[in-house]
Amino acid sequence: MRADHRSLLLALTLAGATASSPAFAQRRSALPALPALDARFDAQIDSVLKAWRVPGAAIAVVNRGKVVHLKGYGFKDIAGRAPVTPQTKFAIGSVTKSFTVTALATQVKQGTLDWDKPVRDYLPSFRMYDPSATERMTARDLVTHRSGLPRHDLMWGPGVYTREELFDRLRYLEPTHEFRSYWQYQNLMFMTAGFLSGRLNGTPWEQVVKERIFQPLGMRTADLSVSDLQRSSDYAFGYALSGSTEKDSVIKVNYRNLDAVGPAGSINASAEEMARYLTMHMQRGMYDGTEIIAAKDAREMQSPQMVMPKGPVPPTGEWTELGDESYGMGLFLNSYRGHNLVHHGGNIDGFSAELNFLPNDSLGVIVLTNLNGTQVRDFIPYLVYDRLLGLAPIDWSRRFLVRRAAGLERQRLSQLKEDSLRRADTRPAHPLEDYVGDYTHPGYGAIRIARDGNGLRMKFMTFDFPLEHYHYDVFRAVPPAGNPLLAAFRWKMAFFTDVDGDVVSVTAPVEPALRSTTFSRTKPKR
Repeated sequence: MRADHRSLLLALTLAGATASSPAFAQRRSALPALPALDARFDAQIDSVLKAWRVPGAAIAVVNRGKVVHLKGYGFKDIAGRAPVTPQTKFAIGSVTKSFTVTALATQVKQGTLDWDKPVRDYLPSFRMYDPSATERMTARDLVTHRSGLPRHDLMWGPGVYTREELFDRLRYLEPTHEFRSYWQYQNLMFMTAGFLSGRLNGTPWEQVVKERIFQPLGMRTADLSVSDLQRSSDYAFGYALSGSTEKDSVIKVNYRNLDAVGPAGSINASAEEMARYLTMHMQRGMYDGTEIIAAKDAREMQSPQMVMPKGPVPPTGEWTELGDESYGMGLFLNSYRGHNLVHHGGNIDGFSAELNFLPNDSLGVIVLTNLNGTQVRDFIPYLVYDRLLGLAPIDWSRRFLVRRAAGLERQRLSQLKEDSLRRADTRPAHPLEDYVGDYTHPGYGAIRIARDGNGLRMKFMTFDFPLEHYHYDVFRAVPPAGNPLLAAFRWKMAFFTDVDGDVVSVTAPVEPALRSTTFSRTKPKR
């Protein structure tokens, strides 16, 4: 999108009253009083958590700047039968991204940052694979998922590189689209946004969030690392389903340390504290008479910056209650049954969270859960809106259960297809010893191939898996059974030989959108 077209789009979409204007205040005061969420709602939530095997959840509902519902459900610790409270801290995952944009907005307000100046004006060493992106990338681009890069999550997921090392390795990560041409979710760009925020402040990003967001909002127990979380007096353990069927057991999982990529997902907070943060955004940057961020920046966060590609149609047909989705700055934008909707979810090992609000209705919901990747966080806000706005109820739990079942079936069929492509009765072109060695990529580092009894073994970052022969010079990683978080690492790795007959490289699907990434080996001496 050209700059002049973008300016026109923003002028049209951002028009409206500010939080501090009389028109905004009049509109809020004119909203009708809403009914309370009673025992029937509690029973509905208990039923949903049971159906979805969710150990515990905390829910906060805010209406016209007031918390009208704040309650814990289920258990923060299954073994200890310890109940969730409104003060129980959960990992909020990618809801953190909106905090990173909010931190930057405080610096825009201060005058130390311009959303639309190149990142290199502030960080001269910033480099991307695409020279055009290197020169033109702005802070706005960092927080709107339009860098051209796919996720490249394995750069940060194992936690082997520091934040500065991740920043320095961006230049080696291949894009899949032209800069600013396509929306695709990208955690490393938000890490870079936080890195920029910290450098502008002369402190780590964490200090910016504490001083400029947590403190003025009174978020006294919120923290930015799982190390701090586990020193808290009231926090939840994380859980996951043991496999990919509806009969799997719920198992406790380890916390994932996100310190290096913290600006993309490291915050831990309670529902009580998140209600304060939600209220601030619903009031366009104001909280308890204090302006946290300027109304114009709060408005831009909640206004379309990028159109998002449409996902697959749900198996039951299109859900007409939900509108087409776009992305603001650290927030998704949609509509629910004709009401403007702003939201962002978070998923990290053992936890799923959701920040969700209807700005024109001054009604919002926080959902925190301690089950990995559960979709209840997506539809619990809809249950609240249906009840409080007097809308005809929809069985969203059933709809999402049907969608999940269809997704599991697609996974099963995909696995069958992969197995059907395997060529039988083949063998490697080389003795296994010829594949042993270190293969490197300038961004991802080294993959070490070693002998493992009568087979091979792959060591990559923190991963250490046996390799089974798949066919020809292709081997497949075998992650340990019983860990659902490692199930996706059934990588097929292909070894390649040069004209002299030496094994000189291996490809691995470290970034699925690129199909494969090449790791090169130093040619052995003869």
